[in-house]
Amino acid sequence: MSWFIAIVLVTLLAVGSFFILLGSYGLAKLKDFFKRLHGPTKATTLGVGCILLASVGYHFFLGQDPQPRELLVTAFLFITAPISAHLMAKAALSLKMAERPPLPGASEVADLPLDDQADPPSPS
Repeated sequence: MSWFIAIVLVTLLAVGSFFILLGSYGLAKLKDFFKRLHGPTKATTLGVGCILLASVGYHFFLGQDPQPRELLVTAFLFITAPISAHLMAKAALSLKMAERPPLPGASEVADLPLDDQADPPSPS
């Protein structure tokens, strides 16, 4: 394998790892459900896609056939991630997640006086 191909594969692995880290950070640190939804669906999908592309490229340039499991994981990832994000967003909209008060410990709750905080919705 040439140095150029090795550098391209290492770059794909580094970019994929960066996007996975960015998606995980977004999932952990963003406050709103709809903002948190983008972390695992957008950035992590791109990260795992880059890593799988590097794996397929590695096997291709070694002269081996791409493994079927790599191709299946790639196909299922790019099919199921948008569908699951869409279904989670629809479920959150039907549960009216945007209208619920923030969780205790969030910075918005700490800044508000106790009189201004909304009561949690009653189960119906």
